[in-house]
Amino acid sequence: MSNQKTNNVVFTVEPGGSLNGEGRVPGDKSMSHRSIMLGSLAEGITEVSGFLEGEDSLATLKAFQSMGVEIEGPENGQVRIHGVGLHGLTTSKDALYLGNSGTSMRLMSGLLAGQLFNSTLTGDKSLSSRPMRRVIDPLLQMKASIASAQNGTSPLHITGNQNLQAIQYTLPVASAQVKSCILLAGLYAKGKTCVTEPAPTRDHTERMLQGFGYEVLRDGATVCLRGGGTLKATQIDVPSDISSAAFFMVGASIAEGSDVTLKHVGVNPTRTGVIDILKLMGADITLSNLHEVGGEPVADIRIRSSQLKGINIPVDLVPLAIDEFPAIFIAAACADGQTVLRDAKELRVKESDRIQVMADGLQVLGIDAEPTEDGIVIQGGKLGSGTVVSHGDHRISMSFAMAALRSSGQIVIEDCANVNTSFPGFVDLASRMGLQIN
Repeated sequence: MSNQKTNNVVFTVEPGGSLNGEGRVPGDKSMSHRSIMLGSLAEGITEVSGFLEGEDSLATLKAFQSMGVEIEGPENGQVRIHGVGLHGLTTSKDALYLGNSGTSMRLMSGLLAGQLFNSTLTGDKSLSSRPMRRVIDPLLQMKASIASAQNGTSPLHITGNQNLQAIQYTLPVASAQVKSCILLAGLYAKGKTCVTEPAPTRDHTERMLQGFGYEVLRDGATVCLRGGGTLKATQIDVPSDISSAAFFMVGASIAEGSDVTLKHVGVNPTRTGVIDILKLMGADITLSNLHEVGGEPVADIRIRSSQLKGINIPVDLVPLAIDEFPAIFIAAACADGQTVLRDAKELRVKESDRIQVMADGLQVLGIDAEPTEDGIVIQGGKLGSGTVVSHGDHRISMSFAMAALRSSGQIVIEDCANVNTSFPGFVDLASRMGLQIN
């Protein structure tokens, strides 16, 4: 990695090669965030292993430390959280700075709405442009007191309120972050808070609440909990993040002669859309050693190269693969025929506008990629060489790095510093498996 100007880490990836060997990608980011939040609110000491030591989850950890929670680590993925109970957090001297992490900001706004003290949540430039009205609106319905910048973005100013009211809320758009925000506020609300989703989204919050001994009721598309219970400390073994595994699944699928095994990957059914989509495209993916760790299913995933074909991506798989689409778009660029994604407008408000940024990069590399309002149409073709701008989006950077396995020339990717938000060690693991990246 060369460091040209401040914060502009540039990846230079040579064309060709294949991926081989076995490895373990870092811990799941969603679960790492939630382990800190719920462990802090529990009674007793929660021990976490496999914690993702990336910038996003560390931002959550530091925020809870500044609200008076004693947290030891992380050291080799081990964290010990001395829980203070649901009402034991204290005021932070400064605004809580959450870096690039939308998950931290959206989930914490829910649990901070029910505290006795006031809080301010801020983030970096990218986070400060991401929409927060989706959590502000339901929190206001719960009688929370929360103010944002004029366009509904951070900084968020939350006035502590012990009189939150339970609501029954139907999500306008499937979003695990909004669902989790409302449920965390519901821990502090009077009555029974219920959230109904239009399509299934990741359910780590519900599973982990139950792991901490808190009753969560599920009925079809609706999940409910009552305020006023307690969380009991527990042990959490965080599986490897399927979103990070996705880059290697795609890389091994498109590069001839590849055979990769990824160990101990979380295969929660609300997260496996990427496997289902790649299999529909003809990918050779097998799961073995399937077992449960702390209520979460994990497996070893083996991927061998295969000729992919373009597909119409089923709409019901979109929420189950929402973070993996940048990698899937690279698979589509290497597939025979046309791949069509629709009903994925959510991708336009991630760390970057992932539809536009991926389309721009693919076009630079000579691929016919046509963005639509809520998706993209990609014609499989031959990847050329060129310089791609990732706009500081970690998933864009890693996706285009894998594209070099099938490109005719060098791919240069600019603005890659944020890869450390979710995947510290990406360059090392990719190099070890055969990607020519520096």
